[in-house]
Amino acid sequence: MAPLVAVALALSFIVRSSVVASPHLRRQTTTIISTGNPILADGFIYSADPAPIVIDETVYILSGRDGAGATENGFIMNEWKSFEAQNPDLSGGTAYAGQVVQGADGKFYMYAPVTQANSGASDPFAIGVAVSSDILGPFTDARSSGPIISQGVPSPGNTIQNIDPTVLVDTDGRVFIYFGTFGQLLGYELESDMITIKGAVTKVNSLTGYFEAPWLMKLVSTYYMLYAAKNAGGSSPCTPTSHHACIAYGTASGPLGPRTFRGIVLDIVSSTTSHPGVYQLGNEWFITYHTRDAVGGTHFRRSIAFDKLTWDDTTSPPSILTVVQTHRPASANEPTRNIALCATPSSTNATPIQYWIKAINDERVEANPLPPDYWCSYAAEQSPETTVEVNGATMAFFADQPTGSNIGVPPPASWKLEYLMSAGSWTAVSVTSSGAYPTNVTDSPEEVSFQTVSTTSLRAILMISGWGGQFGGVGIKEWAALAPTTSSYKDLKAFAKVFYF
Repeated sequence: MAPLVAVALALSFIVRSSVVASPHLRRQTTTIISTGNPILADGFIYSADPAPIVIDETVYILSGRDGAGATENGFIMNEWKSFEAQNPDLSGGTAYAGQVVQGADGKFYMYAPVTQANSGASDPFAIGVAVSSDILGPFTDARSSGPIISQGVPSPGNTIQNIDPTVLVDTDGRVFIYFGTFGQLLGYELESDMITIKGAVTKVNSLTGYFEAPWLMKLVSTYYMLYAAKNAGGSSPCTPTSHHACIAYGTASGPLGPRTFRGIVLDIVSSTTSHPGVYQLGNEWFITYHTRDAVGGTHFRRSIAFDKLTWDDTTSPPSILTVVQTHRPASANEPTRNIALCATPSSTNATPIQYWIKAINDERVEANPLPPDYWCSYAAEQSPETTVEVNGATMAFFADQPTGSNIGVPPPASWKLEYLMSAGSWTAVSVTSSGAYPTNVTDSPEEVSFQTVSTTSLRAILMISGWGGQFGGVGIKEWAALAPTTSSYKDLKAFAKVFYF
């Protein structure tokens, strides 16, 4: 007998952009008017890893351009873009994260991760520097002899992936660079020429959950390090799955540490990655980051957003308050039968840390999902407030193995629906659809129709596929619980917490 898996459902920003095709910038200007987050929301271009800088009361944001296709799960970033904005208003290949800073000589230095040609290193990513007399370029190589940091430079080198540089020109003229990903964060001081390593490497291991995307800044005499954190798990303050990242921070009294973890700056966003950049304009502070909220956005087609960053000056040092994400006005929701949209999902089965139970009622059915885009039982093979009426359901399955497989995530062998009676017992629904419970994998599943029932809870029982005493997992991209008639989204909100998974 195959094991059962039970799940139940509780029911006016003006931007000019310039394309940087390489460290030798070619300027190509477009004027865009934006009304909210993300800044560019129509899918015209996608941009990620924002690095802001303020010059003469004008904000410039360097970003990488996401070029992945709609169903590609991989970073395709072949150029950088620069966004320019005056008085931004919050009312309304391998071009990975880089940063532009202004040196003491008045020139602008762009620190960028590049794929080093003819590299014998196990990972060819290196950090190069380009320089320009203009914030928008053109930029030329600042060091003819190659990158300033790689797995071989400076000697004896390192074994990490050298990306995500962040650079601070301190008030005393000293210059510092930090970089690294996959839990590794290294730092150096630079000479005043902005391109020569000075002193020994600093290894940072005191920032809880550090994953990547460091951002170094200074407030008065305190050095703040913001970063993407991925300490997922039940005790995590912000990352529900191992694929999500939030923004956390630590502080130090000196530019090279030691650092103390302080807390969370920005909760998870719609994209699995998150990348901070902070700037001050007048007396106000802002944080830039990216999301997948633009039209056609995916985890690899991201778009820049920004929000206010505020401080608690009653603490020492001043602490950063958790940022409140803002979004552009959403279009009105169409009437729908799907009451699952306002439910609170949960699972009676343990959910492996890479999957997310909230994915099953977010109205997203991904053609090529990442693990947080669906709920799954795969782990290396192996209370109501009111009543509602339902008479149908659809379930979109995820599978990476064929029907009947005993490894990976195949379609379920079978499944059925039950509803909770007022007496507290679960009873099978009376199916009226001819196809009963389809198990085929499709992003447009057939509706399972049944006689209308009034209930506080609806659950699905899935029979796992497998044989020989070994069974695969089962994955669900989306589950819709359908009422007999359509209702407005506003009316559906009255059903919140009605059903549970």
